[in-house]
Amino acid sequence: MANMKAMQVKKAGGDFELVEMAIPEPGTHQIRIKVEACGVCHSDSVTKEGIIPGIEYPRVPGHEVIGTIDKLGGSVSNFKEGQRVGVGWRGGHCFHCEPCRRGDFTNCQNGKITGVTHDGGYAEYMITPMDACAVVPESLDSLEAAPLLCAGITTFNALRNAGAIAGDLVAIQGIGGLGHLGIQYAKKMGFKTVAISHGKEKEELAKKLGADVYIDSTSDDPAEKLSSMGGARVILATAPNAKAISSVIGGLGNNGNLVIVGVPQDPLEVSVFLLIMGRKSITGWPSGSAIDWEDTLNFSDLTGVKTMIETFPLEKANEAYQHMMENKVRFRTVLKIA
Repeated sequence: MANMKAMQVKKAGGDFELVEMAIPEPGTHQIRIKVEACGVCHSDSVTKEGIIPGIEYPRVPGHEVIGTIDKLGGSVSNFKEGQRVGVGWRGGHCFHCEPCRRGDFTNCQNGKITGVTHDGGYAEYMITPMDACAVVPESLDSLEAAPLLCAGITTFNALRNAGAIAGDLVAIQGIGGLGHLGIQYAKKMGFKTVAISHGKEKEELAKKLGADVYIDSTSDDPAEKLSSMGGARVILATAPNAKAISSVIGGLGNNGNLVIVGVPQDPLEVSVFLLIMGRKSITGWPSGSAIDWEDTLNFSDLTGVKTMIETFPLEKANEAYQHMMENKVRFRTVLKIA
């Protein structure tokens, strides 16, 4: 049996280790992918550090995967060999729980997670359920497209479900791995787009990404600035800083919605009075399912949304991960595998 290279975590808290392992065979409803690129995401710490109980080790992480179908399981008829596909965080669903029966696959009670419950894309080949695949448009570059399967879908899906319509004021808090995509999506969706970050030096990048207005939180109060513009219909919080997120809540307009996709460790400080007056709300948003990934990829291709990336070879996954965790990357790290 032929072997492949993979970067594997052998125990919680361990480093990624380069190993040779047998190329896996797909089951009846599964697909084998020859991996071309895999993004390195902060959520990979779930596997590396054992954050979710019950992870079985050794485990190959990686949930921002682009590659070509190498082999199909016997019951797979909606894909074909040689087709380029993407796989994200949600690695399949059960179809039987109440959320699944209602078509809410993202909230499947028995959902699989790519690179957590089964091996992911830090490898030359991977197996995935057929319901966890999205077709990749031909013109998208694999390396640039890989982060769209997590960072991209998270911001795209949150914005399109947040309640804003074209012409509304939408603010993106943070210009990083999520925020630099959020700004682009907001602009391409037709929103009046405001970028919020710290430092005057971020303004040029924010405007280049599509922001109509830039608010420097070191010199201006973001909430006051947004209020002076009539208040935001949506504020997308992408930077995982509880104090920074709390500081923008007062900038919501009537019926405004603060949507949080960047996860801070500390709790938010919220004035309930601010929420009651004007019917404002705070919501969280996860990523989505395979059809949402496909929508994200197609919209990005159609409108020219681009991911800013740095690449590393598979063998340097530890360096790539550390680079990402220390916030030294602009703005997404990707392993080039094929």
